[in-house]
Amino acid sequence: MIKKENYVRGMLMIILSAFCFACMNVCVRLAGDVPSVQKSFFRNLVAAIFAAAVLYKNRIYPKVKKEYWGPLALRCIFGTMGILCNFYAVDHLLVADASILNKLSPFFAIIFSFLILKEKIKPTQAFCVALAFVGCLFIVKPGFQNAALVPALIGVCGGLGAGIAYTMVRVLGTHGVKGPVIVFYFSAFSCAAVLPWILMNYAPMTWGQVGTLLMAGLFAAGGQFSITAAYTYAPAGKISIFDYSQIIFATLLGFLIFREIPDVYSFIGYGLIILASLGMFLYNRRAQA
Repeated sequence: MIKKENYVRGMLMIILSAFCFACMNVCVRLAGDVPSVQKSFFRNLVAAIFAAAVLYKNRIYPKVKKEYWGPLALRCIFGTMGILCNFYAVDHLLVADASILNKLSPFFAIIFSFLILKEKIKPTQAFCVALAFVGCLFIVKPGFQNAALVPALIGVCGGLGAGIAYTMVRVLGTHGVKGPVIVFYFSAFSCAAVLPWILMNYAPMTWGQVGTLLMAGLFAAGGQFSITAAYTYAPAGKISIFDYSQIIFATLLGFLIFREIPDVYSFIGYGLIILASLGMFLYNRRAQA
């Protein structure tokens, strides 16, 4: 039984995390016509520096046992894919649409936990996954007449990549690999992976664009630290539903800054995905009771 004040603190911290990630997406859009790959480099560079500082402060040596190199490599590869796809989607879709498509990651995590970790999928979980993907269809609006179809599908791939990455985080976490170590390796790998492309295709940036991308990195780091703090106050099953407040923040910021108004199909999609998330939230609470 968690204390009420810890539950409130956890709820507030996860809402703060959602706000930070919504602001990160806005900064990515505000950076303008800089390639998505270049934007991801600056975002991950800031995260790598923060993670390295945490490791140094806590005297943690970033050593991972050889048998866990595979899951760590998959976390880095698919996490990088998830960020690249998400940033591309943010540049080409409504901020709210891109944000909700990235939030499909928990449902992909359920699927890949079944495929990779052999964890059983309960009927309630299967229904929620199916409902989430129906909501996804309302947002993607598949059809050759939809000019945003390709960016939307790339946004879905971002959620898929993040889902696999989070499954690998679960594998590493259950075997004692510390969070800052995982974040450090992931961020450093992401920077190294895109560096050759940037060196060959570097797009000149103004100081304003550099500052905006560094702000995106700071918001991303703030989101990571906030969500980590949230789960030290309360378990995920108790507070994870509040992470979907990012969609509210993204919709409001998208309207205030870019004058974006999602269409009725997108709102239906948001509702179905949040409803599926609520179902998973209630299911997990009952399972942990």
